[in-house]
Formats: sequence, structure tokens, C-alpha cells
Amino acid sequence: MRSPIFAVAFATASAAATLDWEAAYTKANASLAKLSQNDKINIVTGVGWNKGPCVGNTAAASSISYPQLCLQDGPLGVRYASGVNAFVPGIQVAATWDRGLMRERGQFMAEETKGCGVHVLLGPVAGPLGKNPAGGRNWEGFGADPYLQGIAMAETIEGMQSVGVQANAKHYILNEQELNRETMSSNIDDRTIHELYLWPFADAVHANVASVMCSYNKINGTWACENPYALDTLLKKQLGFQGYVMTDWNAQHSTAQSATSGLDMTMPGSDFNGGSIFWGSKLSQAVSSGQVPQSRLDDMVRRILASFYLLGQDSGYPAINLKANVQGTHKTNIRATARDGIVLLKNEGNILPLKKPGKLGLVGSAAVVNPQGMNSCTDQGCNTGALGMGWGSGTASYAYFSAPADAIRTRAQADGTQISLSSSDSTSSVGSAVNDADIAIVFITSDSGEGYITVENNVGDRNNLDPWHNGNDLVKAVAAANKNVIVVVHSVGPVILETILAQPNVKAIVWAGLPSQENGNALVDILYGDTSPSGKLPYTIAKSANDYGTGVVRGNDDFKEGLYVDYRRFDHENIEPRYEFGYGLSYTNFTYSDIFVDGRPTSGPATGDIIPGGRADLWEIVLRVTVTIKNTGTVKGAEVAQLYVSYPESAATPPKQLRGFDKLVLEPGASDNAAFDILRRDLSVWDTAKQEWVVPAGTFNISVGASSRDIRQSGTLEVP
Repeated sequence: MRSPIFAVAFATASAAATLDWEAAYTKANASLAKLSQNDKINIVTGVGWNKGPCVGNTAAASSISYPQLCLQDGPLGVRYASGVNAFVPGIQVAATWDRGLMRERGQFMAEETKGCGVHVLLGPVAGPLGKNPAGGRNWEGFGADPYLQGIAMAETIEGMQSVGVQANAKHYILNEQELNRETMSSNIDDRTIHELYLWPFADAVHANVASVMCSYNKINGTWACENPYALDTLLKKQLGFQGYVMTDWNAQHSTAQSATSGLDMTMPGSDFNGGSIFWGSKLSQAVSSGQVPQSRLDDMVRRILASFYLLGQDSGYPAINLKANVQGTHKTNIRATARDGIVLLKNEGNILPLKKPGKLGLVGSAAVVNPQGMNSCTDQGCNTGALGMGWGSGTASYAYFSAPADAIRTRAQADGTQISLSSSDSTSSVGSAVNDADIAIVFITSDSGEGYITVENNVGDRNNLDPWHNGNDLVKAVAAANKNVIVVVHSVGPVILETILAQPNVKAIVWAGLPSQENGNALVDILYGDTSPSGKLPYTIAKSANDYGTGVVRGNDDFKEGLYVDYRRFDHENIEPRYEFGYGLSYTNFTYSDIFVDGRPTSGPATGDIIPGGRADLWEIVLRVTVTIKNTGTVKGAEVAQLYVSYPESAATPPKQLRGFDKLVLEPGASDNAAFDILRRDLSVWDTAKQEWVVPAGTFNISVGASSRDIRQSGTLEVP
């Protein structure tokens, strides 16, 4: 029998040790002793697809008053529920770089989840990381950098679990595209999986995530959900994961091998036709015949029960009711994340913020809500009207939808501004809307989602990085008819903007991302300067799709790019991006001064006990860096200061890697210190020979700036 590894309180960057696994395991062991073998099998086996109230269900165990467990999508709210909000997708909250908003979003989503009686909300998402800019589900996660993903995972999980809802870190691991996701193998080297793809899952485990979902793909030739290296070695042993591993829906391929490799729960318990039942009675037989040890079944049950008790779900948890009205006042977070995730890319001649123009011309189908209805497409599987999220299982129904044209019209009426609208993507109807307008605003989009839905010939992954619906031609037509053009982009990820930037009359580009149901309201907040834009790109926008060096592949993916994904590649190969990772303009200006690097970390491997997240000393703060930031402009604004680490040459790492960020809100003329707590893990590389995280000896360069390429202050650190 496995003895649980208990959390120890360390000086770590999060309040991870407030949940008590030891007490949860004590309760789980007491309950385990009262369960029949049949009860145990039922706790680890889903009841089958479409055979319960939720997308995933397990049977109740009356002997321990354990309920029918309800597992429900998804990462931005409760799917298939009628009285909930649709929160912004992960990629939008990532673009805010705001820890408080990340945590509050997790909390508010969980309050709605709990109000619906759902025990496990299937999110957040750290996989895909987003190595392929066209990957269909990148928008569900938090951007193309493992550190940013990791912070967002931890904040979201801690926000969710503070309410008593089990979070689920997914999709574990290396599911970076939709094409052939259920047949392909992701083949990767040991260092790359540790330093990029496993990194944010370590943050999730350190935040005491209750559950992890294994993915559809194979890893180095073995299915993720029966891969002992991924499930047992990496997750349970190296990261000290105390919770349970469930399959993605119908991602199981075996009875005994999945059990002995570290799988703890099968979902939904069958395939989508009610067949392919690998556990249930088959698992019972495998235990009876000795193929699966009884101790392994007991460990599965113990882990599931411990997570249930860890979150206090054994006391006063609401009954399952997906019709409950649980919206509360949570739309405040949706508007704030939608607004603060908007990235201002270009603002020539300070055309923004708008100053009560006489006439505005609005162009594009994405200016108005889907004429068939905001929730008319199953799982948001269309790109018709204004865009708020991608498509697939990671969606929720909009409670309402603020479209750009409606929100702008409301503001225009108050200002006495005349509005003309062409809510089509036809270039021929542009003239009448924009000819005599002081300013023209054109709306373009790019969409993606999960591969079970095809939208305009995009089978989950995007076919290319161009704007949809002839967006380039639409902008060209508007720019030929009006001298002051603002382009608003709603997109799941990078779009090649070269054609648009080549139009001299395009004066501003507002990257509005995926703002969910507060689309228009959030945009008006920024366009009119009620709030100064403070979003920063959570990925690189290239000049050409080829510059990324990665793409969706047919067959297996050998991850030949290694560590060089997104800005790591652009820096390493000296490729000039169009807009770099971490970039974003403001309506004010910020200066950086007085970097101070304080701390004396030493080289060598981490040696601490294993706690949730890995060796305990990896989570110790070894360096504190401060920089003074001053708002030198005339309006209030917020700046995201970003810290990048360049390692000693011997480490053979990308030129610089994000290892800290701090967002400061400053009044005009005010200054404050941005502070960065650097953990031992932030200075470590994975040593494949030692099989440990090691801090290399030598000179580290510490850079702080407004983006990955706009470095304002630098310091050095000598590590003996």
C-alpha cells in the first residue's frame, strides 16, 4: 500500500499548503475499509456515456454516504447549464497578466459550478501549450509560455478549490493538435517535456489540484492514459501528485495496462455508443485473476476519495441541478478580463481613444451578434456574427451577448455621434458605411476549436493564420474608402497582419482576443479610454506563418523543435516578429529604473523531499528582484513588467525565458516597485543524466521590460 506524501509548508509563492492532504487521506482510508469490492469498482468506473445527469458520472456508494459524482465541462464555465455565465477563455485571461483576475475568475466559475451541484469542473487547461499557432484548442489554455501557463493554472485552481470544487488539470500531456489526436504519437525528449510541457502541470500539482485528465494521444508510442512514465514516474513520483488521474472521454485502450500504469478513473465509462467498456466488471475480473493488484485498485479509490474529502464535498454539497440560476454578479469579472485582455498593437497619431467623433462607420459581420441567435450553434461550432470563444467541449452558453455595434451605438448616442453599419463581410457594401465617416472601424476574426466539429472547412485546427471571411480584402476595401481606419481583431490566436499593416490608412489595430459575452462592453471601455489598454500578447504574432517553425502534422509529431517554441525560437534564430510575446501598448507611458537583484542561490541539484509540485526546495524563493516603474503620461494606466532570465552558456537554453511578471496600476506621475520572487525552479534546468532539476553555475542575466524584446533594465547574478 502506498504511503501518501504529505505537504509541508514552505516559503513558496502560493498558499498551496492550506489544503490538508493528510487529513483527507485519513478520512479516505477510514472509508475505504467500509467499501465492498463492487463499490470500489463503481467509484473508479464511469456509468457510461449519456447515462447520467452530467458529462461524466460515477455511481454512489451508500455505505460511506458518497454521492453520485458529477463531472462537467469545462474550462470557462458550466457546459449544458442554463443559468450560468460564459467566462472568458483561458487565452483572454492570460493576456491580462493579472493574477487577481485569474484567481477571481476561477473562484466565480467554481461558485457557479458548486451552485449547480457539479463536483468536478473539467479545467483549467495547460495542454495544449500552444506550440502550433494553428492548434485548435490553444485558446482554452493560457498562452505559449510554460511560466505564464503555470501561474495562470495555479491561480485558477486555487480560486476554484477555495470554493470547494475539484479542479481538473488537462490535457496531460503533449496533445498539441486536433488532427489525428486519437491515433498519433507525440515523440519527445526528456528535457523538453520537463522544461516546457510538464512545467505548468507542476504548478497545478503544487496548487493541490484534485485531478488530472490524461489525453487522447500516445507519448513516445504508448497511449497517454496507459503510459507508466507519464502517469506514474512524472506525475505521481516526480511531482508528488496526491489526487487522481481520469481519462479524457473515451481515451482508454486497455483494462490491466491502464490500471497498473497509474490511471485512477475511466470516463465516461464507455465509448460514445455505449461500447468499449474496459473497467467495471472487466477490472473486477482483472483484480480477481491477479493481473491488477488489489492494492492498485485500493490506491485508485483512496486517491478519488481523498480529493473528495480534501475539498470538503462530504458536507452540505448542493444537489445536481444544471438549471440552477447561479450567475450572481460574476459578469464583473467577465468584463474586467475581456477588457484587460485587449492588446493595443498599433495606435498611429493617437487616433485612440476616440474623442466624440461626428460619424463612425462600422464594418464586418463580427460587429453584430449571430443573427440566428447567440447560442444557435451547438458547442459554439460556427463563426457567424461577433466572436467570443472558440468551439468544442470547452464552451458554455452565453447568458447574454454584448456585441460591438450595440455597445458602440449606446455610447455614440450619448456622445451625439452618428453611426453607420455594414454588418456583412462583403467588400461591395463598404462604401456606403464609411465614405463620409470620420473614423471607420472594421471587425475581423479567426476561429478554431475541437476536431469533432468542422467550421468552414477547419477541422478543429485552423487551416491557416489568415483572417476568416476574406478579412484582409475587407480591410483593404475600408482603407481605400476612409483615411482613418481602426481594425479590431477577435481571434483564438496569432493572425498574420502584413496585408493589413500595408494599408497606410490603417491607423490602429486593437487585438480584442476572445472576450465572451462582454465583447462589446469591454471593447467600448478601451476604444473610448474609460480604461487604458493594459493587455500583453501571450504569444508571438509573426510576419509569416513559416516563422514559427512548427505546424499541425499528419502522422506522428517528433517535436524536433525541442525547447524552441514561440519567442524562444524567434530569439534563438534571430527572427524579427511582427509583434513579440509580451507586447502591448497603452494610452500612457512608463519608465523603468533602479533594478535591484537580491539573493545568493547556489548551483547544484534540488535535494528536498517530494511535496506536491516536486522537490520542496524547488519552490523556495532564492532571489528577489525589484524595479521602479513610473507612469510618465497623462492618464491612469497599468503596466505588466516582465522578468526574463538568460542562463549561463553551459546550460544550452533559449536566449531568455519568462520567469516573473508583475502588473502595477499607476496614476499619472506615480511610481511604484514591481517585485519578482524567483524560485529555485525558475533558475533550474532539467539534467537528463542526473534526472534532477539543477541550477547551473555561472552568470545569469536578469532582464526586466515591457515585452520579451523591449528590455528596460538588466542585472547579472553570479551563481557559484
